[in-house]
Amino acid sequence: MRGLPRQLDRAAGSSRGRFVGSLPAMAWTWRYEDTAGTAVEPSEAPAGEPFPTQSDAETWLGENWRELLSAGVEQVTLLDSGREVYGPMSLRPAD
Repeated sequence: MRGLPRQLDRAAGSSRGRFVGSLPAMAWTWRYEDTAGTAVEPSEAPAGEPFPTQSDAETWLGENWRELLSAGVEQVTLLDSGREVYGPMSLRPAD
């Protein structure tokens, strides 16, 4: 496919990629968790929103991790359309 970034071009050719318009249907999201790994949804935490790319999701986390931590989120797991990509990842700074 001409004119699409390489990663979209690859997705277009795979049977896994589903397109809405000219973009693949993906939703990168963060699952907020406590220290035991149980999903939490503190009312003070920034709303979890879907991101079009992994990079967008990671950038958002880099800008909002302190607010999440102060709202009671201890760790996060990155999801791609509901599938765990990596995590859990602590929001606490390393000693």
